[in-house]
Amino acid sequence: MGTNIRGIHHLTTITSDSPKIWDFFTNKLGLHLIKKTVNQDDVRTYHLYFSDDQGEGGSVLTFFDFPGIQKAVFGTDEISRTSFRVPSQDSFAYWQARFDEFGIRYDSKTYELFGATYLNFYDFDDQRYALIADDTNPRHNELTGTHTPWRHSSVDPQHAIVGLGLELLTINNHDAMDMVLTKVMGAEKIDTKGDYALYEFDHGGYGAQVITLLSRIIPRGLQGFGGPHHLAFIVDDEEALNFWIKRLQELGFQDSGFVDRFYFKSEYFRPTPGILFELATNGPGFLVDETYEEAGVHLELPPFLEDMRTQIEANLVDFNSPKN
Repeated sequence: MGTNIRGIHHLTTITSDSPKIWDFFTNKLGLHLIKKTVNQDDVRTYHLYFSDDQGEGGSVLTFFDFPGIQKAVFGTDEISRTSFRVPSQDSFAYWQARFDEFGIRYDSKTYELFGATYLNFYDFDDQRYALIADDTNPRHNELTGTHTPWRHSSVDPQHAIVGLGLELLTINNHDAMDMVLTKVMGAEKIDTKGDYALYEFDHGGYGAQVITLLSRIIPRGLQGFGGPHHLAFIVDDEEALNFWIKRLQELGFQDSGFVDRFYFKSEYFRPTPGILFELATNGPGFLVDETYEEAGVHLELPPFLEDMRTQIEANLVDFNSPKN
């Protein structure tokens, strides 16, 4: 084990409606609701984890549903779009037909950037996503390879989502973000094209890449439902995490220090104003407190919140729960 940042662990974003986002990602996109819990810092709010079959880091998209929050306003200094890897460009036709079947909005044409082909699509909050064809993925490491799709998905396994792909950051200070990604976090700057720059962690390919887009014209984004909250990167274990906590604090970053999220350990910090990064350990994992069969069905709470269960459940809209 080492201290390298290995790739993308998860992206956390915000929805206006937890039952609807569960239906969108489980029944339409075929991801596994591996964990139904609450935001540990705001227990009025669900924290839903959608993933591959087993909830492996590098496959996870999570959602909060903060009560009363406004709709996101897109701008600069933000995480702008997340991508999901599908097996090949041949998968796009399958997904376009599926999007049509379920009334999911998507762009009429694919586009190419840095050798990768994308198909943009949107949820009911106008949250911005893309499918990326994995057959042009230049490489991967043991944590950013192909993930096993959810075994109960209605999506054809030949075209199912196999992990997270590149994340797009819109920024207004290229030099500052470039310095953080390369000099501080250890990413390699792979390529540039106009105002775009491509970075990669630990030779991990699409599952470990970030693209930045420089834009000084648009105003800063406003966080809300339909927009991302933070982007998390994988570190191997708690020893590696502590290395990064010490390093970031010595460099004077605004950071959270060590945080125990029960399913993983983490640290949060701001690389530049407006953007929040997290470093998260690759474990212990999402099945430490329930079986595979129960995952995403019962509301699971970390031990320190269990004595608040009655109060917490009273403030949540129930969904996907066993019928009496």
